[in-house]
Amino acid sequence: LSGFPPPMFYSVKQQESDCPLGINCFKDFDEGLAYAKANNKPILLDFTGWACVNCRKMEENVWSVPRVYELLKDDYVLISLYIDDRKELPDDKQFNYRLESGRVKQIRTIGEKWATFQAINFHTASQPYYIIMTPDLELLGPPQKYTDEETYYNWLKAGKESVK
Repeated sequence: LSGFPPPMFYSVKQQESDCPLGINCFKDFDEGLAYAKANNKPILLDFTGWACVNCRKMEENVWSVPRVYELLKDDYVLISLYIDDRKELPDDKQFNYRLESGRVKQIRTIGEKWATFQAINFHTASQPYYIIMTPDLELLGPPQKYTDEETYYNWLKAGKESVK
């Protein structure tokens, strides 16, 4: 069934890539950022989730369109951050974060880390949520959410053209 979690690349059958549509991606922000800097490419930051139905719909119905796919594959460094990843962080990477309310939030899993990263830096907790930025962390236009192929393509194209 198309569009329902988990994503096609997250199945019992071994796939060539654990990234959407086989596009080279990073699942760690710092690793992706280092690659973007080394290759002087803009970043497509993809806040997603294993259980995010609209994320799967975007991947299957928008990202798979050839002109969108080519831009993603050739012109961007894709960093996919899974906000519901339950894998525990190594002990030395776990931390406590104090919210504005004063409450302390324990960050113990990869998903908690990326969900907190999204909330702090982009003031939202929705997925899918896409950001285009330079390797120097300059935002290249407004964020994008779940949308149609034409809008998404034009957004990607504008982001690419703004770094020339």
